[in-house]
Formats: sequence, C-alpha cells, structure tokens
Amino acid sequence: MKYLRPLTLLILLSFIHACASTPVNDIDIETYSTTDIDYAHYKTYAWGTNSQVQFDPIGQWEQPTVDTDQDIRTAINHALVAHKLVQDNENPDLLVTYVAGVEPSTLELKEDPDNDLDIPASLPKAALIVALTDTKTGYVVWLGQAVGNARQQESIGTIRNRIKYAVNEMFQSY
Repeated sequence: MKYLRPLTLLILLSFIHACASTPVNDIDIETYSTTDIDYAHYKTYAWGTNSQVQFDPIGQWEQPTVDTDQDIRTAINHALVAHKLVQDNENPDLLVTYVAGVEPSTLELKEDPDNDLDIPASLPKAALIVALTDTKTGYVVWLGQAVGNARQQESIGTIRNRIKYAVNEMFQSY
C-alpha cells in the first residue's frame, strides 16, 4: 500500500509528460459562427453522411495503422458531450460533418445568405474542418478549422493527441 501512492504519482507524471510533449505548436485553429444564433437551444446532434478523411493513397493524412476517422469522431463526440449535446439519430437539432485532408468541397456546405457566417472559399490542404448544420434550415451555423503540418511517421499516441488537441481547441468557441 505504501508503494501505491508513488506508483500512482509516477503514472500520472508520465501521462502529463506524454500530453505535454505532443507537438501542437504548428496547429492553427479558426472558428466561424453566426452572431445571431443562440447555441444553447441546440440540444441534440447526429452524424452527417459525408464525413471522412479524404482518399489518401500515399498515407499523407491517414497512416495505415491508425483509424483516423474513428479518432476524429471520438474527439468530436467528447467535445459535443462536454457542451451538453446528446446524440440523437432520430430527431437531431444539428448535423455534424467533417473532412480531413484535401478537397473540403465534399461537405456540400450551404451558407445562409441572411446571416454573417462567412465560410472561407479557399480552405487549406492540411486541415480538419468540422461543420455543424441546423437540421431545420439546412444552413451551417458553426464551422471549425484546424490547420497543421502533415506529420508522417508519428506514433499512434501522438496522432491521437494532435486530433484531440485540434478538436478541443476548435470547440472552445462553441
């Protein structure tokens, strides 16, 4: 029992060091949202059908040993739950879509001409873009973008920590 406390402290310090040593200084976050929407009235979400890591034949965005799609979905789920949203596939208030890699046009985002949300026309190549769309109007109400260097040969833990960091930073503004 007397060794349990030092062992627990050692494990905790190792975890903190692993998180602190994840390289994230190259990740830039931007979010776009409308100023006239009360996000508190959104209570539920579901996943849109066109979320994906883009086709990547050379492994630049998605390494073969990592299920990046699942890691991104998990990080987004955690961020949405932290904001008190509940997944509801039957009657959601929001649809969640994302794209990582290149060609963000696959999201098929529809801008509301009557509000001030300005979705950038040119999105960067090495990016994770998350969009929240109001299911009643079909308009995007929030968009987060994380831009970073594509880093090859990273450990699975580093890749997952970079994804978590990017998603958590994006949702700070929600």
